[in-house]
Amino acid sequence: MLTLTQRLPANADAVVSHTLSLTAEERTRSNYRFETEAGQVLLLRLPRGIVLRDRDLLQSENGILVRVIAKPEPVLTVTAKNPLELLRAAYHLGNRHVALEITPTYLRLSADSVLQAMLEHLGLEVTPEIKPFEPEMGAYGHH
Repeated sequence: MLTLTQRLPANADAVVSHTLSLTAEERTRSNYRFETEAGQVLLLRLPRGIVLRDRDLLQSENGILVRVIAKPEPVLTVTAKNPLELLRAAYHLGNRHVALEITPTYLRLSADSVLQAMLEHLGLEVTPEIKPFEPEMGAYGHH
């Protein structure tokens, strides 16, 4: 079993021994037991509060590197006819403390039928998809 104790920034040139495909929620865990797609057991032992991002590296106690991959998961991608409608959607989702990926052209959130209905009622286009999800870390997030 490999124990991962340090997060390193993404480095495309890094030589990694394993990749670990994790959902957005799984990337918020600091102490957890994961298994790679190849069946290797990995123990995550990071300081509390670290949020892993797509392509981050994890380093074991003996220097072995593992790359984190944002695992595709069920999401809703929200688009609007104009930026003001997208801002309104972000406002209403923020009032509900919804984890949200924000870009200039779309919002993305975890699949939720109630929120989907609300957004559609506001006149937004909502597309259910299976995509990697990278929500904002929040105002007090550290990276």
